[in-house]
Amino acid sequence: QVQLVESGGGLVQAGASLRLSCVASEHTSGTWTMGWFRQAPGKEREFVAAISWLSSTTAYADSVKGRFTISRDNAKNTVFLQMNSLKPEDTAVYYCAADTTPGLRLPRLPSLYDYWGQGTQVTVSS
Repeated sequence: QVQLVESGGGLVQAGASLRLSCVASEHTSGTWTMGWFRQAPGKEREFVAAISWLSSTTAYADSVKGRFTISRDNAKNTVFLQMNSLKPEDTAVYYCAADTTPGLRLPRLPSLYDYWGQGTQVTVSS
């Protein structure tokens, strides 16, 4: 059973930066796409960013494009989400997810991901 563990969340002021990390319990440098999602209270889980297994392609939600950067270190089974210029509307629980279907797709639907972390809280005050 694959386990994903997120870290790096916290409480920051608007305009600040945070770097989230997600460590997988086993080797993920096969053909897995890794993604980040977030869920605010009372809202559905939404796509934030995804990265292909060779880091050759990435995808971002329009709301975070230009502010967030997804990256991965396959040797360390780790995916990162660098979040800059944070806004109060970025407040949510952030989840890491793994899509084990071989290929270069970058799915935006949560249902297409096979494994999920427990989430890390990000709170941005105004």
